[in-house]
Amino acid sequence: MSSNGRGSVVVTGMGATTPLGGDVASTWSAMLAGTSGVRRLTADWVSSLPVKIAAPAAVDPVSVVGRVQARRMDRCEQFALVAAREAWADAGAPTVDPWRLGVAVASGIGGIGSTLSAYDTLRDKGWERISPYTVPMLMPNGAAGWISIEFGARAGAHALVSACASGAESIAYGIDMIRSGRADVVVAGGAEAAIMALNVGAFAVMRAMSTRNDEPERASRPFDKGRDGFVLGEGAGVVVLESLSHALARGARIYAVAAGAGYSSDAFHISHGAPDGAGVRFAMSAALRDAGVSPSQVVHINAHATSTPEGDPLEARAIADALGSSAAGCVVTSTKSMTGHLLGGAGAVETVAAIKALTERVAPPTINLEDIDDEVTIEIATCAHPLAPRAKSADGANGEALPMAVLNNAFGFGGHNVTLAFTEFIPQEA
Repeated sequence: MSSNGRGSVVVTGMGATTPLGGDVASTWSAMLAGTSGVRRLTADWVSSLPVKIAAPAAVDPVSVVGRVQARRMDRCEQFALVAAREAWADAGAPTVDPWRLGVAVASGIGGIGSTLSAYDTLRDKGWERISPYTVPMLMPNGAAGWISIEFGARAGAHALVSACASGAESIAYGIDMIRSGRADVVVAGGAEAAIMALNVGAFAVMRAMSTRNDEPERASRPFDKGRDGFVLGEGAGVVVLESLSHALARGARIYAVAAGAGYSSDAFHISHGAPDGAGVRFAMSAALRDAGVSPSQVVHINAHATSTPEGDPLEARAIADALGSSAAGCVVTSTKSMTGHLLGGAGAVETVAAIKALTERVAPPTINLEDIDDEVTIEIATCAHPLAPRAKSADGANGEALPMAVLNNAFGFGGHNVTLAFTEFIPQEA
């Protein structure tokens, strides 16, 4: 049992396709190397926009999904399926009762590319020429549906849409599905494919995006004084969550314990975080409580930090407040400095990165941090940073360290705040 009295949930598989690589291994290797996936765009539609950079996926999902199936899917759904297949294979393709297998995979925007394409067809050629797959391609739950079909999951296929917190919230929901007894295994995560004129233009008019067009690789610079907005990325991240008892019974490899989640809503502004950071602080504290983890166990946080002027210092202050004196021993990273911001896929890809940091005992760097913001007082990793336990057992009898914990923060327009907590898996002796 977990420390909160409910059955433990563990991570047994991971998958990703990102601007840094087409799978977890290549993405993680590029992160540790401090590689940027941001580049200048060359499409014709870019010329009229003030933002001409983004972080496209490193591998075309069609090459993995196959052209026949891809024609019936939005690009966002393709990314999700690619990451889900990798995660499922990584978990050993577990044998599970279909009625005990669930899916929780979301997107912040959904099939926006298919929506725009269908409208163009309607306008130029008439309704008869619209693809009959248009509705399944544009609906936000399309990725969850395709994945449930792929693996025969019948315990429920869910898509929790909370803007840029969608991927993280979906993973949190997957944890709850297992804890509540609804499922033994859940495929959970998020995906996004939104690098197109409408989205770039809409974010640009909000002054939310970087216009460092002449230096794409240096444009995403969380916590740096010179930051001027986020860079749009695309891709997906998926994890396989499993009850500990089910994982042990089949001899699964266990990466980490999905120990808990915390939520809050700012109730302040539709697109700006509350300046006091109370919601972010509450979500982090709630995740620690839910996980039964003390701040002193937290060795690493994958921050939401998108490289926006107001968001980064707000989160830094909230981290310092939530961890208190223990913040001094916690290493913080924003992998968005390398991947850009994957919107609804961000929290899921960053969950994979946080778990890899925990299992490999090394935090990836935040690149482009050359002049740290005066308001940021927490420790930001600017190169690959080793992680080690630092909290001792409560009784002090044997001086053993408590399990290391990592957090992943994800926030979204609408005031959504989600924090996920993961801890080391330490097998119990028979």
